[in-house]
Amino acid sequence: MDFEQIYQRYFHDIYLYIKSLSNNESIAEEITQEAFFKALKAIDSFDASTDIRAWLFTIAKNTYFSHYKRNKKHLDFTEEHSTGVQLVNHIINEEEAFIIHQFLHSMDEPYKEVFSLRMFGELPFEKIGKLFGKSDGWARVTFYRARKQIIAYMEEINHERD
Repeated sequence: MDFEQIYQRYFHDIYLYIKSLSNNESIAEEITQEAFFKALKAIDSFDASTDIRAWLFTIAKNTYFSHYKRNKKHLDFTEEHSTGVQLVNHIINEEEAFIIHQFLHSMDEPYKEVFSLRMFGELPFEKIGKLFGKSDGWARVTFYRARKQIIAYMEEINHERD
């Protein structure tokens, strides 16, 4: 498969994944384009025995986090309520999201990819199962096992914080 075919086949999935991270269509498009540019530059070093989707998702995720670090989000304090509750919730949610993404990065396959495809790629279980040559039931069980691992990890982190 040439790179144009790879781009056409996976652009939308990568875009949806980045859009779910950024909650911003223009940022998602920019980062998706940048991720594919990086993939094009590194395609010669791609190990063909691995899954190209996982490789592209990894490049996209790393590109997003690099972008995020470069452009720390500036919160508009004038829109916050006087109690500051929205600001605290925003920070907590971002921190927890980052912790989850870090843990997700260390998860074993197929849990990592199935969870990412379902949550970030917004794919139905039927399509995820087809991607792996398995049933939608297999995809559903694998997703819920991955979700259970993440929940257990977050409970452990929260317990350590207390």
